[in-house]
Amino acid sequence: MELNWQEMIFQFLGGLGIFLFSIKYMGDGLQKAAGDRLREILDRFTTNPFMGVLVGVIVTVLIQSSSGTTVIVVGLVSAGFMKLRQAIGVIMGANIGTTVTAFIIGFDVGAYALPIMGLGAFLLFFFKRDKVKNLGEVVFGFGGLFLGLELMSGGMKPLRELPAFLDMTVAMSEHSLLGVIIGTVFTLVVQSSSATVGILQGLYAEHLIDLKGALPVLFGDNIGTTITAILASLGASVAARRAATTHVLFNVLGTIIFLILLAPFTSYVIWLSGILGLEPKMQIAFAHGTFNVLNTVIQFPLIGMWAYVVTKIIPGEDVTIEFRPKHLDPSFIHQSPSIAIGQAKEEILRMGDYAVRGLGETYQYLTTSDKKHSETAYQLEDAINSLDRSITDYLVQISAESISTIESERHVILMETVRDIERIGDHFENIIELIDYREAHRVLMTDGAMADLDEMFTLTIGTVQRALDSLNHHDAEMAREVAEKEDLIDKMERKFRKKHIQRLTDGQCSPQAGIVFVDIVSNLERIGDHAVNIAEAILGRNV
Repeated sequence: MELNWQEMIFQFLGGLGIFLFSIKYMGDGLQKAAGDRLREILDRFTTNPFMGVLVGVIVTVLIQSSSGTTVIVVGLVSAGFMKLRQAIGVIMGANIGTTVTAFIIGFDVGAYALPIMGLGAFLLFFFKRDKVKNLGEVVFGFGGLFLGLELMSGGMKPLRELPAFLDMTVAMSEHSLLGVIIGTVFTLVVQSSSATVGILQGLYAEHLIDLKGALPVLFGDNIGTTITAILASLGASVAARRAATTHVLFNVLGTIIFLILLAPFTSYVIWLSGILGLEPKMQIAFAHGTFNVLNTVIQFPLIGMWAYVVTKIIPGEDVTIEFRPKHLDPSFIHQSPSIAIGQAKEEILRMGDYAVRGLGETYQYLTTSDKKHSETAYQLEDAINSLDRSITDYLVQISAESISTIESERHVILMETVRDIERIGDHFENIIELIDYREAHRVLMTDGAMADLDEMFTLTIGTVQRALDSLNHHDAEMAREVAEKEDLIDKMERKFRKKHIQRLTDGQCSPQAGIVFVDIVSNLERIGDHAVNIAEAILGRNV
């Protein structure tokens, strides 16, 4: 029998595409239905590694992607929301959660794939309520998942007639490491362990591979899925790279353990299949689930060890931007509102330090065009927004208590200062977007324009820092210096605008460069206004 290679390849690739689209579409629908609060769930409930495992399972079931969960975790670790030990627990849970897809595939409902997709499309296009539309996405994705599997399975069926393929499957049965490599590489390429496990279930169901050859491929699939977390951690913080490395090591060690125990594990799967009367696809699903659950049970006591090992593998200071407040103790609100106000002030100073750092990173991005500076600045702006909400919440709770007139004045000043610092964050974010525009459109700035921006940036950063120092030390003299510097910033802005108009008239710079220049100068002038707002409070009231 002659094989129709074109039909086989097209059917397989088409089925794979439909499968990958459907699993993402289903995950997106589930995520929307969950209220899009996954980051908050991960942040709030991962108080210890055990809770981390449970949350990892739940979130991965919701978004149908262990890679997606791990990427979120890497982001949270990088942002300082989560410690490494907590992250390791979530990663372990994500590995368990991803096995749910294999169990779904195990229920062979391929014959009903098209009507299921039809129902999903009906819910999507004939209802206006978001909840129904989200359900439609889930149902449509669920049906598409099985349609993709059917197409892939149909494309692979003729391979049983191909001697070279049969020789390879025999070699995989005899050389387990070959199976692991094939599973790893294929998952690296496809970027979805669910897809490769689904393909493996199809091969096994069609008797194109035996169980002893299939299990090492399954182990390799788990290693391959770690590449997404590695890619997400590139350029991220040291802690984020450590979390991603733990994901790789966790799955590699698990694979080594189960390769050593391959014979008894194969016997276990055969025994379980006989007891439960499992279909071939469900046998792979149970093997996948057992592998990840037992791997987590075995390695859970080693979380501390893994944290130590990855710290040695990836040395360096664990520098993260802490989004969480450090000084806001709720117990002081009722016991001693005066101390609580002092705590809020300390947190505001920390928020102000982020604003100064964000301005510095923005300036570095302007002069170097290095994206790492803009990414750090964006993280700092996110941290400022997070602290703004926490501090404002804390101050509002204090306002409900009985406080003296002096404390009430301090309270008002702090509320206003929080707003000013938050606005400084908004302005340096605006400047980053202007620099992004410059980079994207290859706008050239003249040496004169860059020198002007250098001078104004230096003065503005120094003014903001001085304003925060005046707040910290209750120093009226520092506050007066800030007012004087802010006056200089205003004069500088007017002077630089005139110089810019002259450069335009002389044809030295393009209109696009002029727009970028004027908008950056305008944002710096507004930052100066917010700095003087902070300082002026010191001149009138004792903080």
